[in-house]
Amino acid sequence: MTTGGARRTGAVLALALLAAGLAAGCGQPGARDATDKAGASANSPSPSATPPARLCAQIIGYWSRRTLDDDTYGDYQSMGLSDGQYEILRKVVDAARAERKRADAPSAERLIDRRARELCEKRYRNGEPTGGPWGAG
Repeated sequence: MTTGGARRTGAVLALALLAAGLAAGCGQPGARDATDKAGASANSPSPSATPPARLCAQIIGYWSRRTLDDDTYGDYQSMGLSDGQYEILRKVVDAARAERKRADAPSAERLIDRRARELCEKRYRNGEPTGGPWGAG
């Protein structure tokens, strides 16, 4: 009849291990996770948010390369661009095509990066699109 005592001891040991595991894995109620940012609130912007001009230049660079290689689909809205961003795209692609014809593909790539950055910085010089979100300004 020692099996009953062994089962009870095993059950107590299992409960003790479970309790120890839970206690080790959990902090006090309301404790912050180690990945939480101290002082961050739900209303504060993300510290890693990409500035609008940089995001614009990245998007324009991506779509300019695809357009230059005739690998595009749809219109500016399907690309996720505003009307003003699409105007920038057209200017950048036109200049890149001319540069590729005049020089070579690597020169066109560098031109895409440079012109996209310049035109997007101009468009977002005040943090928001000049001429409004759909303006070509």
